[in-house]
Amino acid sequence: MQIVLTDALEKVFGEDMPRAAQPTGGAHVSGFRNEQLALQLALLPEGESVDVQVVGPLAEHTHLAAVRRVPVSSPAPENADAHYLVTEPGEYPDLLEPVTDGTVGGLTPGRWEALWIEVTGAPAGTHELVIRVNGKEQRAVVQVHDAELPPLTITNTHWFHVDSLAEYYGVDIFSEEHWALIESFLASARAMDVTSVLTPTWTPPLDTAEGHTRPFVQLVGIREVDGEYQLDLTKLDRWLEICARLGFTGLEIAHLFTQWGARHAPAIQVETADGPQHRFGWHTDATDPEYRRLLEMLIPTLREHLAAHWDGQVLWHISDEPSAEHLDAYRAAKAQVADLLEGALVVDALSSFEFAEQGVVDTPIVATDHVEPFLAAGQRPWVYYCVAQGRDVANRFIALPSVRNRVIGRQLFVAGAPGFLHWGYNFWWAQFSLRPIDPFEETCAGGAFHGGDAFMVYPGPEGTPWYSIRHRVFAQAMADHRALTWLAELTDRQTAAALVDEDGTLSYSRFSYDEHGHLAARRAVDEAILAALTSRRS
Repeated sequence: MQIVLTDALEKVFGEDMPRAAQPTGGAHVSGFRNEQLALQLALLPEGESVDVQVVGPLAEHTHLAAVRRVPVSSPAPENADAHYLVTEPGEYPDLLEPVTDGTVGGLTPGRWEALWIEVTGAPAGTHELVIRVNGKEQRAVVQVHDAELPPLTITNTHWFHVDSLAEYYGVDIFSEEHWALIESFLASARAMDVTSVLTPTWTPPLDTAEGHTRPFVQLVGIREVDGEYQLDLTKLDRWLEICARLGFTGLEIAHLFTQWGARHAPAIQVETADGPQHRFGWHTDATDPEYRRLLEMLIPTLREHLAAHWDGQVLWHISDEPSAEHLDAYRAAKAQVADLLEGALVVDALSSFEFAEQGVVDTPIVATDHVEPFLAAGQRPWVYYCVAQGRDVANRFIALPSVRNRVIGRQLFVAGAPGFLHWGYNFWWAQFSLRPIDPFEETCAGGAFHGGDAFMVYPGPEGTPWYSIRHRVFAQAMADHRALTWLAELTDRQTAAALVDEDGTLSYSRFSYDEHGHLAARRAVDEAILAALTSRRS
């Protein structure tokens, strides 16, 4: 059996021998005490299973997962650029299945497989990590710096879909079983350095076919008594407590109007004397006076309650991804709530510069392949990417090299972006939410999106989140941003940016695919931090 130590930016597809890890600064992987330091061990097995053991002082700090291939029916756009690893449907590495008993089964003899090795919480120092596979040893040098990265300073949000959890695991919405799943998967989002969570104050009007309704996941209870609306915020308070305890620093209130046009109200249930009523939704115009009457009570009450019970950021949304032809409709919807949201932080994902140019949207979140007009106008907007950003810019599709996932951390820093948004942390639905899917079998939302666009985490057994390669690499991207921000504070932005800015050419659409160069640059950032800390102490 052959084994090869490789880095976390490699993807082991099975046919070819992976590249070997290149030590940088004398270590195969390095970082700070509160980072997750990852490597991979590629192996060419002779049988269908192997026995794996980690020995030495790092054993208790090391977590192992088997890299599993998943089916990808739509790996790339038709006009894919030259950097996609694959463009044809197939089974490709993504899922990280935890190794719990020292045995890894389900291997294909004669085909390269991989183990994901992650060290966390190890003491400072230079350590030797020893991995034994069927008695054959591979050694790696792990260096842990005697300091901790500061928290992420930008907003990092990947939309969280609580209905996916209830549907996949077959539990009642907001039952105790559902709340346990919510907490477990929110914790997994924090492990990816997600800082802000989409909060279903009412069922978010996202990725839903017109006339269709996703399961109601409404945290804010609304009751009509004698013609007046009353709120019950008990479920919302439970949500706030979980988010605060897990370390989230931001909340996003569900969108106030429907996606792709802002023409209707979201699906909202109201308790009446005759039982729950689907009072608002696709049948309600955005400018409906009755919806406005609800909002006149709902928004001020929510704002006051959050001011008293939530210490972090609160983001409000009008409508997701309006385009130029929706400008008037978006303007009308915003007028419905402008007075009620005065002084609030209102953000929306869009690509049309007209919205910002005319001051219609307060804080635009711009697609990375449409950001140039905003930058040229002197703005430093939040950014997002999704399935449409398939050429030349960073993204997280399964078919893309991991460096194209990780580079977003340094791009956000160099561009001065205040935040990043992605729509799919755990969207386990076919497009438009017309049916639930099994993410182990369908990674492309029923074929509509490229593999990996819709979710970063898999639903493991007994409510356990199973990570993807992309989940762990994106966490590394955020660690890169944290390191660069820290170095900028210790020195200055120009010094920090110069270490990763690739001779001043780094942009959202231009970056190097040199994996070793990427890792070496991060090592240089760490060394500059350590030097600055030493200088301050002396």
